[in-house]
Amino acid sequence: MNPSNILLMAGGGGQAGGLMQFFPLVLIIVVFYFFMIRPQLKKSKDQKKFRENIAKGDKIVTIGGIHGKITEVQDTTFIIEVEGGHKLKIEKSAVSMDSSTMIGAEQK
Repeated sequence: MNPSNILLMAGGGGQAGGLMQFFPLVLIIVVFYFFMIRPQLKKSKDQKKFRENIAKGDKIVTIGGIHGKITEVQDTTFIIEVEGGHKLKIEKSAVSMDSSTMIGAEQK
């Protein structure tokens, strides 16, 4: 037999094997999406919705741990009143959803 014929015969079944080599990689990407990316997107969406629904009079906690009460809502910022009657202007993104919801649950 000619060596080139041997190579042609051996390479004939490579298409199905090539697809099966990528199956584990595709499976890893799908699992990564459902266990890592999708929950993070959902959490981010929930935080955005929470920050948009904050109204005047709500008690909040910032990411830095500052407790305060909303006195004014602006486009991208809040004015909060802290202990002693002092007022602070903070970004909406600085409000911690987890701590603020815990404070809301304690008051009910």
